[in-house]
Amino acid sequence: MRSVKQIMKFPDNFLSNTTMYRLVLYVLVAFLAVAVALSALGILPFNPVAIVFSAAFLIAVCWVANTLFARIFRAQTNLESVYITALILALIMTPAHTFQDVLILGLIAVLSQGSKYILAIRKKHIFNPAAFGVLAGGLLLNHSASWWYGNIYLFPAVILGGLLIARKIKRLRMVGVFILSMVLIVFLQNPADPNFFQKAYNLVILSPLLFFSFIMLTEPLTSPGKIKFQLMYAILVALLFNIAGTITLISFPLELSLIIGNIFSYIMNSSFRYILKLQEKSKLNKDVFEFRFKPRGDLNFKAGQYMEWTFAHQNPDSRGVRRSFTIVSSPTEDFIAFASKFYDKPSTFKQALQKMQPGEKITAGELSGEFTLPKAAGKKLVFIAGGIGITPYRSMIKYLLDLNQKRDIILLYSNKLASDIVYEDVFDKAVKKLGIKVVYVLTDEANVPSNWKGKIGFIDAKMIAEEVPDLKERIFYISGPHSMVDTFEKILKDMGVSGKQIKTDFFPGYA
Repeated sequence: MRSVKQIMKFPDNFLSNTTMYRLVLYVLVAFLAVAVALSALGILPFNPVAIVFSAAFLIAVCWVANTLFARIFRAQTNLESVYITALILALIMTPAHTFQDVLILGLIAVLSQGSKYILAIRKKHIFNPAAFGVLAGGLLLNHSASWWYGNIYLFPAVILGGLLIARKIKRLRMVGVFILSMVLIVFLQNPADPNFFQKAYNLVILSPLLFFSFIMLTEPLTSPGKIKFQLMYAILVALLFNIAGTITLISFPLELSLIIGNIFSYIMNSSFRYILKLQEKSKLNKDVFEFRFKPRGDLNFKAGQYMEWTFAHQNPDSRGVRRSFTIVSSPTEDFIAFASKFYDKPSTFKQALQKMQPGEKITAGELSGEFTLPKAAGKKLVFIAGGIGITPYRSMIKYLLDLNQKRDIILLYSNKLASDIVYEDVFDKAVKKLGIKVVYVLTDEANVPSNWKGKIGFIDAKMIAEEVPDLKERIFYISGPHSMVDTFEKILKDMGVSGKQIKTDFFPGYA
């Protein structure tokens, strides 16, 4: 029997090389294709031409509206998010059959795009654009969404695509809590109801609830970043939906519950968008560049957190204009920086970064991440890094150096070649000043320098046991490519380390 890890290897490889926005776009296009096919076969009660026309019209209107709003508000934009909103609207609004239907779709599309710019604070939009567009358009025109993308025939597509998205952005727990909360509320309303299981089946399988959960509830820009707030958010939206559903005057319970939930999320996230000017660009080794930006006094972050960076450029490829990068600088430094590895055939985003000159601007936002130092300074830690995965540790260790705060830390830092090592000056200083143990590891045994004093080979259970004899007393941090993180999680658990002692670096859109 193949293990779950083996079965998930292919989708995980795909997910690691696909940005969050691109994945959602792929999934929504697939949803649309399934709907068109089922309608053509007579399984769904829609005209396939009407579905395609409505989707194309919404994409066109959203693109035009977004372009105009972006110019008016002088904001950078991500076209993928525009297409995503348009496709969501196409899948929840009944396909247009009359000229009046077309006008309604057009207004809702404009409202959805306008909400990202008009109802924004410091260039951060508060509401899910599709939900706001439908809610505002419905209130103005007394026309509600049908949420037609939810029935037994569409269920396989929704569950498959939804699980891919939830795994990519690590929101599966939030979706599960939301669905469970919805079912539990149905049960609590009448615990003795003999039709409870049928109602639960209808709610989960035969309704748009899964589509709503996977596609709209999970949107990272309008849902909380921290896990505890994600779970609170899921429960809150479930409660709001059921409260709104009992009020006959409210015709938009899904949209309204999500919009109110977005307000809660905004308060909990407390993260804005910042326009930063490039101060300095430097080459750390043959593949890695560091980008330093002028500081913002109101940008408060914790060492180890990441941000989403938007850099608009002409003719972006399939990976879009946004990336998430760990902040490699420390909160104590007078600049904000990230570092990135550039491969032989970089994306258009990274090509644009390579050409970036001092004084040029980039948009940073969505500060998030729980891959940070524990509050208790007495906890023993192990940092494991592969290649560019060293960035959060540079931030943390520089922070400790600047505060002169000693912590019991062992850093295992693996690279192919000695020339691949970056930020060695920071780590070596921490060895002398703070007593941190740093173990450099080279994996290319044929090209090890003659004076090498570190380890040779791959970090494995034997090496970990030798360097970390008290491993069961420590918290392990793992940062690097998805496959590396999975490998070390398995190694540590096989060595008897509890899953509660393992923290992994994650941010949506890793690719």
